[in-house]
Amino acid sequence: MKKVISVVLCLGLTMGMMAGCGAKEENEGSRQITFMIPDWGVPNDELLAEFTEETGIDVVINEVSWDDIRDKIAIAASGGSSAADVVEVDWSWVGEFYAADWLEEIELPEEEKADMPTLDTFTVEGKTLAVPYANDYRLSYYNTVQYKEAGIQSPPKTWDEVYENAKILKEAKVVDYPFAIPLNAEEAATTSLIWLAYTMNGVVFNGDGTLNRDSVLAALNYEEKMLQEELIDPSDKTSSGMDAYRRLLSGDAGFMTGPASFGARSSNSEECSVVGQIESILVPGKIGNSEHTMALPEAIGITKFSKNKEDAETFVKWYTSPKMQKELYKTNSAIPTHNTVLEELISDGTITDSGAMLEEAKRISSPFPNGVPSYYSEMSNAIYNAVNKMALGELTSEEAFAEMDGKITELAGK
Repeated sequence: MKKVISVVLCLGLTMGMMAGCGAKEENEGSRQITFMIPDWGVPNDELLAEFTEETGIDVVINEVSWDDIRDKIAIAASGGSSAADVVEVDWSWVGEFYAADWLEEIELPEEEKADMPTLDTFTVEGKTLAVPYANDYRLSYYNTVQYKEAGIQSPPKTWDEVYENAKILKEAKVVDYPFAIPLNAEEAATTSLIWLAYTMNGVVFNGDGTLNRDSVLAALNYEEKMLQEELIDPSDKTSSGMDAYRRLLSGDAGFMTGPASFGARSSNSEECSVVGQIESILVPGKIGNSEHTMALPEAIGITKFSKNKEDAETFVKWYTSPKMQKELYKTNSAIPTHNTVLEELISDGTITDSGAMLEEAKRISSPFPNGVPSYYSEMSNAIYNAVNKMALGELTSEEAFAEMDGKITELAGK
């Protein structure tokens, strides 16, 4: 008897409702898993049908807004059930989910781990809790035309050079506000401070989870100096992080460190008004290019209460495989987390204008020595509020550090 393949799309339904959302009955003995994912991670029907043909496992897609996924997982888990067998896992949720014991450990071969530096973010106490499928790491960019016009001969390799170049660009009246960085009271300001401290000094947190004073204060001092010398647009204090990054694409900034996706954005005339002028480079460091960069990726994991864990693991490994990474880049523009796949897509011309994209991807590591903490959300709130107050002139860098440090020390239980 020929097997019937069913792929069902359920928009934001609860698990109780999902049973009646249209999943077809298969022939006796058929297997099925549920997959909760935002729209950007949904594989197309052809790929899902191929998976079903290969494995005999049907996949019910539960497409949910990213903002709602965490709550749905938490509500289901608190009642002893799973929101889905396989779920979206953002990098910032890992510590919380681990502490609550909501995710099943996933076993991967060592060679696969070595090919995915981003996996470090989803590893706690040696346990892989989710596998990343879409990469997002920090890469630096500069406007080559603006630098040339200002007489700057080469891209910066240190943060001191970034500062000196910004002053030259401003004094030469090439661009009013050369340096772009998110400073609003939102998550982007937190991650910006973390990657700045990490790339500048190689450390952000002490072994006990508290902030490393010297490193974080140096990063705050750097931001404060850039603000005081008007090298940062005042709009960065209140606009979204994405709007701050987009200043590079409009030619209103000459340098930024931001998402790896901006390489493609800078080549798209619909998004960028200075196409051909932006080049991606390795993130600066203290005495040369930094040996580290921070990733902010998306992953998928298996819920602890799933009744189909074996089939769920089969799906996770298929969905995050090198073959699927190539397909997801073509269909969903997801930057591969396998460096070998990224290298292949660059080599064959699928990814153009890659610049330092591949070399930087090899430098991905986690700034959290003990893994992302369970209290990350509260910690982030303390950091971005203090950063924003400093940006608005309500706090000095010392006072901003003291405010965030006090809260984080309390959260860490010290």
